[in-house]
Amino acid sequence: MEARLILEDGTLFRGFSRGARGETWGEVVFNTSMTGYQEILTDPSYCGQILVMTFPLIGNYGINDEDFESRRPFLRGFIAREFCTKPNNWRQVMSIGDYLKENKIIALDGIDTRALTRHLRENGTMKGILTTEDTPEQMLLKKIREMPNISETAFVPEVTIKEPYTWDNGGRHVVIIDLGLKLSIARSFHNAGCRVTVVPAFFSAGEIMNLHPDGVVVSNGPGNPENVPEAIQTVSDLAGKIPLMGICLGHQIIALALGAKTYKLKFGHRGANHPVRDLIKNKVYISSQNHGYAVDENSLPPGLEVTQRNLNDETVEGLMDTKKKIIAVQYHPEACSGPSDSGYLFQRFLEEIEA
Repeated sequence: MEARLILEDGTLFRGFSRGARGETWGEVVFNTSMTGYQEILTDPSYCGQILVMTFPLIGNYGINDEDFESRRPFLRGFIAREFCTKPNNWRQVMSIGDYLKENKIIALDGIDTRALTRHLRENGTMKGILTTEDTPEQMLLKKIREMPNISETAFVPEVTIKEPYTWDNGGRHVVIIDLGLKLSIARSFHNAGCRVTVVPAFFSAGEIMNLHPDGVVVSNGPGNPENVPEAIQTVSDLAGKIPLMGICLGHQIIALALGAKTYKLKFGHRGANHPVRDLIKNKVYISSQNHGYAVDENSLPPGLEVTQRNLNDETVEGLMDTKKKIIAVQYHPEACSGPSDSGYLFQRFLEEIEA
């Protein structure tokens, strides 16, 4: 069956349907990772987006029962040069095509993903419609232009949990604010011997402090950080009272809560190969990233200092406030999938708790 992607500037790509049938729309973005497609598919940070994989073959090791990062995929569409229909791996339980159909995700392959990626890189991410229907192109363009502004849409309410839950390992109590949490972040703290409690995005500072945490982590998640005012207020109320760690969206939320500003990147950072320089250790790490916004360095308040930078574009990748015991990074130190260079940050946060 034919499927089409049409971008808001009128650019059209025709290929084949490999997932559910129907029509969907979202912000079209690209990821440069070569592996880890199951973790990427189930990362809630892709909520509201149509994702293009730049690696040409996706799905060769199928889908297994162990590598999920959330309860379901939240992205709106998935695109690759080719989806493997006959995967081969001892852990696989189904093909990627079957998984996409089961979860009602529209998917497209058989297009030149290099050309699509180049177009997004040169012109910036933009809205698009992915469809298996016969709707005329002019009608699709009209629909796209009537869609809400992605930057003004709040996606966190769709991905956050409704009720708190706890993984008890008997150690220090870490509370994670779920803005779209990847399970591997919670797992990293649990494996470090912590008792982990995950709470909804809209828990107040008072509700969190009633849990008697030793430290609070603000998780990754989708969309514009300015669209989560409740979380910004919560972090503002917690800052200076308890050690804080921010990851990805959580990094941006902490910056906003302390008075800084954020801005939208042209095409974002999405991939498992982004070089970051640690300005304190004077070392370079390879990091896994997935974000479309960054912190404006010129807006940082006194006390909040830059600790890491992206070597590709010099954007802020790490922040620290030693007085308030705050650590924040724009990338994913849990590295699922991706390099584990920055896994030490979890232990560093636990050391802040102990100090």
